[in-house]
Amino acid sequence: MALSLITRLLTLALGYAYPAYACYKMLEVHPPQIEQLLFWCQYWILMATLTVVERFADWIVSWLPMYGEAKLLLVLYLWHPGTRGAGHVYDGLLRPLVARHEHDIDRGLLELRARARDVTASQLKAAAAVAQAWLVEAARCVSSQLQAARSDRACAAH
Repeated sequence: MALSLITRLLTLALGYAYPAYACYKMLEVHPPQIEQLLFWCQYWILMATLTVVERFADWIVSWLPMYGEAKLLLVLYLWHPGTRGAGHVYDGLLRPLVARHEHDIDRGLLELRARARDVTASQLKAAAAVAQAWLVEAARCVSSQLQAARSDRACAAH
């Protein structure tokens, strides 16, 4: 249990915090070093992909012995200056895979955006209708209370 916690903390520090800082430092170099920026873009694309895949496959991989340690080693391999594995994995695996399916991915994203826009529009219309009904009801309630207060004053005056 303690080893798992240490592995997770190391993965956060070495897989996210250190690379984020190294990427920040690279962005602040003037003039920018395009090769380094390209490397860090590849790294973050791979990390995002790994994170998404891991979320969906967690029930499969979480029980594997030494999974956390293997992930830590992969993260180190991806950014370590001696291996610069992000370039190798990106160019040799992810890029060809995405390129083969790029048209389908783009079409799926367009459909998803259109559906999201339609759902958002219908939800906003529904929310506006509810708000309008609530405001009308609130106005009626206030009006009836004002009329009741006027009646009470009129009765008290007679």
